[in-house]
Amino acid sequence: MKWWFGTALWKRVLGALVLGIGFGALMSQMMGAEAATNLIESYVRPVGDLFIRLIRMLIVPLILTTLVAGVYALGDPKRLGPIGGKTIALYFGTTFFANIIGIIFGLLFQPGAGADLGGADAVPVSTETESLASRLMAIVPDNPVAALADGDVLAVIFFAVLLGIGILMAGKAGKPVGDLFNSASDVVLKVTHMVMEVAPFGVFALVAYTTVSQGLEAFASIGLLILTVYLGLFTHAVLVYGGLIKFVLRLPLLNFVRGIVDAQAVAYSTASSSATLPVTITNVVDNLGVKRSVAGSVLPLGATINMDGTALYLGILALFTAQAFGYDLTLTHYFMIAFTAAIASIGAAGIPSAGLFLLAIVLSTFNVPPEQIAIIVGFILPVDRIMDMARTALNVTGDAAVSVAVAKWEGELDEERYRAPADMPMPAEAADDTRQG
Repeated sequence: MKWWFGTALWKRVLGALVLGIGFGALMSQMMGAEAATNLIESYVRPVGDLFIRLIRMLIVPLILTTLVAGVYALGDPKRLGPIGGKTIALYFGTTFFANIIGIIFGLLFQPGAGADLGGADAVPVSTETESLASRLMAIVPDNPVAALADGDVLAVIFFAVLLGIGILMAGKAGKPVGDLFNSASDVVLKVTHMVMEVAPFGVFALVAYTTVSQGLEAFASIGLLILTVYLGLFTHAVLVYGGLIKFVLRLPLLNFVRGIVDAQAVAYSTASSSATLPVTITNVVDNLGVKRSVAGSVLPLGATINMDGTALYLGILALFTAQAFGYDLTLTHYFMIAFTAAIASIGAAGIPSAGLFLLAIVLSTFNVPPEQIAIIVGFILPVDRIMDMARTALNVTGDAAVSVAVAKWEGELDEERYRAPADMPMPAEAADDTRQG
């Protein structure tokens, strides 16, 4: 036990991920895919499901308390404007680069050329889309309590920001409420630390189940597409996020990667940005030195609108479809694919495989009929989880990178904490700083 708790959490989580892959592959070889899947689903996967429920339990209270406390810590509602503007500009900017990289990799690797779609079962996908006005209107909750109960992240963010501004405007009368949310934020983060001790077991269980249920043979017919997506995501992480940290902010890149590896591993195993949010907030506050006044506002918004992995993925899938069915695309088509993929990805549900069902919107730019869309979705859906895990990890990495950038520019980054050697205990004064902003 002393060795276990003496080992950094990110090392335990990363080790569990590797062991989960190895265990799943070994069980498949020894017992056969079907028997191994049944065994792991019955006795191993429940541990992963429990971990997901634990972190989902924390999403709403963590967003509400950290965001209200963050706004209160700013001390002036006017500061929300610069923080919000920089946050949205960065998220939109990185999404633009994700679109470009996706199209470039789709053209470079030609994953759809010669693809055999004959064995795919068509999966009908609705082409109806919600209007922009409806999306914007839904941000304002009819009932804040109902929004909290339903886990409506955007509505909770809207209400929390208004509540924080109201506390500031109330002056002395609002101070007890502000202090209450500060204390509540501390308590919820402590609970998050407790839940994160379950992370190695949860990650092991989830990855082991994914390995046995998907099987290596499932990749044979779609291997080039998976490779294209992974290389595109990795390139985006290195060039865009790495470039932002290393060359724009002039901060050590290794410290950034080491600081968010817990969140990346949880994102990879759960394939859910929303479920990973409590871990991401804990990582950037404790490991990267981002003050809660920034982390509490930037990260919940990022978990909702920053879907760089989905935008990149949709671009590659659009080109995969065009190549598989022989569509001749023009430069205008490429522009429309990039633009539509960006718009469709913003606000996509932070749940597994949500991006795949946005494909119909993107494919409408070059008039792909519904029956061909259904065939593409049916071809990809069985192994979409493998690609979804990677693009979720990219989204979470982007959330963390943007939070560091905004904190740095707003003077809300504890660089001493960021640059600290690995596994250095967090000093008490740093913990106080993160609470007080």
